[in-house]
Amino acid sequence: MIQTRSAGKSAFYMAGGKIDPGETPEQALHREIREELDAAVTDARLLGVFECEAWGHPAGTPLEITCFLADLATEPTPTSEIAEIRYFTRDEYAAMPDVAPGSLMVFDRMKALDLID
Repeated sequence: MIQTRSAGKSAFYMAGGKIDPGETPEQALHREIREELDAAVTDARLLGVFECEAWGHPAGTPLEITCFLADLATEPTPTSEIAEIRYFTRDEYAAMPDVAPGSLMVFDRMKALDLID
């Protein structure tokens, strides 16, 4: 699964961001992937909505993640806010020193659905 690292940060996490007012989750997906990875999304389908503690925020800060599975029409390229893009297996990601709980939840859901090894 693709994970991104923002400029000035050490941790990797899923590409994406907040849903703007008046925007649907799928519209936000297309906008965020274009802004962060300079890529177009195709064949988007909802994986699920995940609730966890927000990584990098004060303890107990709740986060709701609406996550999609999608293909990219082009190879992802880091934009100005993204310093690095990497592909990880679940085990590689879990072994990192700073791990976003939401990303682990998504990896685990994908594994449970036999979408990844």
